Amino acid sequence: MSNAIAKAENGKEVAAVERTRNGATYTPRVDICEAADELILYAELPGVKPEDLEIRYENRELTIYGKVHPRHEDINYQYGEYGIGDFYRTFSIGEVIDAEKISAELKNGVLTLHLPKTEEVKPRKIEVKAS
Repeated sequence: MSNAIAKAENGKEVAAVERTRNGATYTPRVDICEAADELILYAELPGVKPEDLEIRYENRELTIYGKVHPRHEDINYQYGEYGIGDFYRTFSIGEVIDAEKISAELKNGVLTLHLPKTEEVKPRKIEVKAS
């Protein structure tokens, strides 16, 4: 078996994940919540600056690219858990999102993305009239 082939849990051969960038990579933790009129994504990004983020929404896919720079230079760590390096996360969004109204803010190391639903998919309250 070559390096490009791996075994899936069901025993079938599948393409292995290939590393496409040199250096350290980082996978931020993400929560996605749903409200009646929007989806809200929270991502833990300690040490990330707004200029180190790129966020795209296209064809129902939300992609977050970024880089976490080392927090301290010239330090010999005894132990470290903070992620450092490039990151890339993509999410398939099942709801129809109004791309023009997406907003993002980065505060205290947490990225908050507001993904407003289009009017067609928002729940509607139907008034019941007495007859």
